[in-house]
Amino acid sequence: MICTCIQNKDYRQILEIISAPGTELAEIRLDLCQLEDSQISELFSDSDIPLVATCRIAVCGSEKTAEHRLKTAIEAGARFADLEIEAGARMSKEFQAMCRDNGTEIIRSFHDFGGTPDDEMLHMALARCFRYGADIAKIATMAKDPADVARTEALYSVVLEGVPTLEGRLIAFAMGEAGRQSRLECLRRGAPFTYCALSQSEATAPGQWTAAQMHEALYGGSCPSRRWNDVRMPSSKSFAQRAILAAALADGTSALHAYSPCGDSESAIALAESLGASVSRSGDTLTIKGISAHPGQLSVSRIDTGESGLLTRLAIPVVSLLDSVPFTVEGRGTLQKRPLNSAADIMAAFGVLLSNTEKRPEREVYVPVSVRGTLIPGTANVPGSGGSQLISGLLMALPLCDADSVLRVNDPKSLPYMYMTLDVLRHFGIKTRSEMEGDAKMLEEEDWSSCSAIEFRIRGKQAYRPADFDIEGDWSAAANFLVAGALFGGATLQGLDTKSIQADISILDILVEAGAVVSELEDGCVSVTKAPLEAFDTDLNNAPDLFPICALLAAFCAGESRIAGVGRLASKESDRAAAITGTLAKMGVDVSVQGDEMCICGESLSSRILSSRLLEGGSYSSYHDHRMAMMLAVASMAAKSPIVIDDEACVKKSYPDFYSAFGSSAL
Repeated sequence: MICTCIQNKDYRQILEIISAPGTELAEIRLDLCQLEDSQISELFSDSDIPLVATCRIAVCGSEKTAEHRLKTAIEAGARFADLEIEAGARMSKEFQAMCRDNGTEIIRSFHDFGGTPDDEMLHMALARCFRYGADIAKIATMAKDPADVARTEALYSVVLEGVPTLEGRLIAFAMGEAGRQSRLECLRRGAPFTYCALSQSEATAPGQWTAAQMHEALYGGSCPSRRWNDVRMPSSKSFAQRAILAAALADGTSALHAYSPCGDSESAIALAESLGASVSRSGDTLTIKGISAHPGQLSVSRIDTGESGLLTRLAIPVVSLLDSVPFTVEGRGTLQKRPLNSAADIMAAFGVLLSNTEKRPEREVYVPVSVRGTLIPGTANVPGSGGSQLISGLLMALPLCDADSVLRVNDPKSLPYMYMTLDVLRHFGIKTRSEMEGDAKMLEEEDWSSCSAIEFRIRGKQAYRPADFDIEGDWSAAANFLVAGALFGGATLQGLDTKSIQADISILDILVEAGAVVSELEDGCVSVTKAPLEAFDTDLNNAPDLFPICALLAAFCAGESRIAGVGRLASKESDRAAAITGTLAKMGVDVSVQGDEMCICGESLSSRILSSRLLEGGSYSSYHDHRMAMMLAVASMAAKSPIVIDDEACVKKSYPDFYSAFGSSAL
């Protein structure tokens, strides 16, 4: 990325510069700009782009003044704060504490305007930067000849004890005309950003490029900045399917607002109608007259769940309670190739037998599947390793039974989706108690990775009441736009609930950890802005749908990212782990699977551009998986040549308008 240095400007002029379309990141020289404290606070709290707060002690005259101005910027929300390593011990300690308390990344800098020290002195300066708390070390020396430049650039290959990698953590370049090219070269070597001036007359050091020169040298016209502005997200198909089925079970008429059609949600409507519910549409509102569900009221011999694994697993428990005769669940497309993991064993615990309608060599059952027996209440211990969907179906069906039930789920996965089910049921008057087991402190902090079991206590003889509410926007779809914005410019999305319990809202935490600028705006809007990105570790056992787009994000984050939850990917629309690793490897990304983790060695977009390591274009398969197709569309923004997707239509499963919305980005 390109950081524009701003000096000798007033408040209004700075606002104009940082809001200009070409400004990616800016350094505010608090020692050279005449700003009041209130203006510093406003600049660093309201900026849409990442800002660096710098106040050189020698320029402003005293440590006290520098510390005060830096403190004001840091407390207001500065993304980075730069302090020279010559600062006194007390100030250095206070500075580090301020930055840590406020989430500001620390730049410790060393400048030699007289020349370039020898290797030993340079290595000592680099080590001091990290010893004094640096997240990023900045080394800038004056070069008289190519040998000086070479010594400074050699720092990128230094190995420091206690510093795992310098990838994305070092900005080293040479000043002066001899070192001019090193200011661009540092990006190729992995620096998170480089510095430039507004104009040649405003250069802060000899040999500094102007912003226009740097932008042309880095991007040319091949990879322009993009923004996705005010894109409205579709309704969550996970939320919609649960709500549609619940409304079909209610005694009365429900209104579901903010509905947007997609393949899986339309299959849920068709299923509701096949059970006897009446569904009508007006604009984005579904009106559903329910069947006043009770055990044994139907005699349906077959149901069709389209291509939806969720709908299949919701329907099996619900219809087995309502139906008085055996029935067959039919479907199409990739659903027929995906095993219903552990479904037969779990349903057997409640008196329902599942079997394949066609002879298969393996024990697992597949759609089309035969269902015999009536769901009976009781107490059961079931595995949660196969996911949340069948558990959600039981949570919907068991409240209608004639007696109470206790459902204990061991080693639960996708916990947020179970709670999404409970949230939908709450709208329809169904109440269920739950209690998790695991590390008490982690659970209190809503870190569910420690949950070893969850127990649901379900009161029987309940009835679904009609409901009237909005269907939430889809965080799964939003993740693609948010990652695209973080990589290529920015995105502002509408129609999202930032208090949602959808599992895929965790994309916000992942982007923040990676370094993107994320903010919540008014009226359900979320914004993300491009920033220097670094490697991240995350566990997607509870949010496997995020895997493709997070793997692509990792390819552009400096360092090695690790994403846990590979075991959850085998039974998606594709063998998603194989699809992701095969696709990224073909694109030229270093990716591997180690146990349950996917490991991805990434580098910044700037480094990829300058090293000719943009993603390889060509023909790619979506594996008929809508998540893979969307990931490929985002990847195409950073490919050497066009990416051709064999099955783009598969996005209709969750987001039919994806391509038109994604193509709406502006320069």
